[in-house]
Amino acid sequence: MHELVNELRIIGAGKNIFDTDIAYTIPLYQRAYAWEDKQLIQLVEDISDVADDANYYIGTLIVSRQGNKFEVVDGQQRLTSLYLLLNCLGVDVKNSLTFACRDKSNYTLKNIKELLLENRSKLDMERIESSIQRGLSILTEELNKPEYSKQDLLNKLERVILYRIEVPENTDLNRYFEIMNTRGEQLEQHDILKATLMSYLPDDLDKDIFAKIWDACSDMTGYVQMHFISKNNAVRESLFGGKWNGMPPEKWDAYRTSMQAASLEGISHKISDIININFEVDSDDGFIDDDVRVRFESVIEFPYFLIHTLKVLIGIKGIRHEDGSSSIIAELLDDKKLVDTFSRVIEYGATEEGKISDNRAQFSKAFIICLLRTRYLFDKFIVKREYANENSDGEWSLKSLDVSGQQTRKKPYYRNSSFVRFREWGSTNDWRTKTNIMLQSALRVSYTSPKVMHWITQLLLWLSEDNYKHTVRTPDDMAEYSEAIESIAKKAVTENFFNVCKDGTYAMGVNTPHIVFNYLDFLLWNANRKKYDSFVFEFRNSVEHWYPQNPSEGTFESWKDGVDQFGNLCIIQRNVNAKFSNMSPEAKKSTFREMIAKGSIKLRIMSDLTEKNGDKPASLYWKETMYKKHEDEMISILKVACGINEASDTTAAQ
Repeated sequence: MHELVNELRIIGAGKNIFDTDIAYTIPLYQRAYAWEDKQLIQLVEDISDVADDANYYIGTLIVSRQGNKFEVVDGQQRLTSLYLLLNCLGVDVKNSLTFACRDKSNYTLKNIKELLLENRSKLDMERIESSIQRGLSILTEELNKPEYSKQDLLNKLERVILYRIEVPENTDLNRYFEIMNTRGEQLEQHDILKATLMSYLPDDLDKDIFAKIWDACSDMTGYVQMHFISKNNAVRESLFGGKWNGMPPEKWDAYRTSMQAASLEGISHKISDIININFEVDSDDGFIDDDVRVRFESVIEFPYFLIHTLKVLIGIKGIRHEDGSSSIIAELLDDKKLVDTFSRVIEYGATEEGKISDNRAQFSKAFIICLLRTRYLFDKFIVKREYANENSDGEWSLKSLDVSGQQTRKKPYYRNSSFVRFREWGSTNDWRTKTNIMLQSALRVSYTSPKVMHWITQLLLWLSEDNYKHTVRTPDDMAEYSEAIESIAKKAVTENFFNVCKDGTYAMGVNTPHIVFNYLDFLLWNANRKKYDSFVFEFRNSVEHWYPQNPSEGTFESWKDGVDQFGNLCIIQRNVNAKFSNMSPEAKKSTFREMIAKGSIKLRIMSDLTEKNGDKPASLYWKETMYKKHEDEMISILKVACGINEASDTTAAQ
C-alpha cells in the first residue's frame, strides 16, 4: 500500500486506532461534533451487520501530518463517534483525540469515563460539551438494547477497517477541505440497480420510460406527479389524469402510448421570456389555503423506498422462493444490501407464471410500474413533514395533490387526503385525517431507524390490495385506514410489552419499547382531544425514570425495587435527559414546567400527580403510592385498547 495510505483496524492485536504516539486533532475550520440519533444508530447497526467471514470498510480519514499530530481534514465526525463508541463499549482508549481551541470538547473527551459512570459531582458540568454528551447518551441507550451484545460488537470491530490517507506536504488544507465538502457523490447502489434493471429491457423506448419513471420516483421531495415535466403537462395528465391525482396505469402499453411522444418534447423557454423580470421557473411545491406555499419532506430516503416497493411487489404478485420454503427477502430493510436483495428475488423468485429469471424484462416492467403506483400511494397516504412558506418548523401532514385553473394555467395545491365514506359530510374527514396523522407520527417517532420501519411496508401493502383489479380502494375502504394503522401499534405493544411482561410485572425500565409510550399517548390524546389539542408526536427518544435511578448524592434515598416500573417511566427528548436524570420528581416538576407542558401526555399526568400528601414529601408519596396508581390506570388503558383482559393475562402468566 502507498506510504501515505494506511489500513487501520478499529480494534486489532490488543490495540485500537487511538493507540498511537501521533495524536489526532480537529482543526478550528471543522464544525463542532454534530452526529445525532440517525448517524449514531446507523453506525452501531452497520457494525452489528458485519459478516463473520468478511472485512467491513467503514470509510476514509483524510489527515495532514503536522509534526507529532495528524490534523483531520475529512472524517472527523466518524472518528469522534468511534472514539465515543469504544469508550461506551468499555475499551481503554488513549486520550489521543483533541479539538483545536475548543476547551469544552476537550474537557468532555478527557472526562468520558466519569460521564459514563454519571459521577457528576466530580465534573464541572458547565464545561461539558452538550453535543458530545448527547452522543454518549445515544450510544449508551442503543448499546443497552437487548438485540446487541457488547462482546459481539467488539468482535465485529476487529473486522472493521478505516483507511487513513495523508495529503501531500504543503497542501492548502482550507482549499482541500472546501473541495472535499463540495465534491460529487460516488456511484450508489441504487444507481447500479437502475442500470441492472434497465439492461433487461431490449427496447430503447422501454428503457427511456423506465428511466423517466425511476428518476421521478427517486426524488423523494414533494409529490411524484410534479416530477413529470413535459410540454403542456402532457405526460403528467396522461399518467395521473386531468386533476393530476389519479392512480397511474397498471399496463405497460399505457406508458408507451402516453410517454412515447410527449416525454421526448421537453421544456423550452423563449429568450424573451427568460430575460423578463417576472420570469419564474416552475417549482415542485404548491399551495394550500390562502395561497400559502408549502414544501414536503419524506420520512424515508429513496434506497429504502425501493425495498418497501419490492416487498409490495412480492405481496401483490405472490412471489416466493423457487424451493417453496426459503425466505425470498430479508425482514430487515438494509440499504447496504440493496443490489443483493434484488438479485436474490430475480434469481430465486417464482410466481404461478414461472421463474422470474426466465423473463427478467417482465420483472423490470412490473417493478417500475409498482414503483410509480406505490409512490403515488405513499405520497397521498403516508405521513410526511410539511413546511409552510419559509418556516423551518415542519408539521406532520397527510395531503393529496389537486389542481386549480384550466389548461396551461393549472397550479398545484394540496388538501387533506380523503378518508370519509360516501354521504359523510361535515368535519368527519378532518377528524379521521387527524387520527391517521397522529397514529402514523406515533409510529414514525417510535421507529427511528429506517431499517425497521416495517409499518410503512404494511400500510403500503394494505393500500395496494386489489390495486391490480381496481383503480383504487373505495371511499368506504379508506374510512377504515386508521384501523389498519392502529392494528400495527396494537400488535407491537402486545408482542413486545405484554407478552414480555407475562408475570404482570411491567418493569422493563429503559428497555421499554418506545411504541408503548407513544401508543399510550395517542390513546390519551384520542380520549380527550380538546384538552390535548396542541399535543404532537416528536422525537422523544430517551426513556427516563421520573423518580431517578441514581439520586443526586446526599439529596434523597435511592429506590431499587420499583424504579424500573412502567408507572415510574416517561419518554423525553434526549437533549433534556442530561439535566433531567438525577433530580427528584418535585424538582423536575418545578424546574422543567414548560418542557413538561409540551411533552408526552403520560409525563404531564405524572407531573400532575406529583404532590405532597400531608407530611409526606411529593417524592416519597410518589414512590410509595402514586406511581402504582398511575401505572394501574395506564396499563388498563393499554390493555383495553389491545384487547387484553385480566383473565387472559393471568392465564398467560400461568
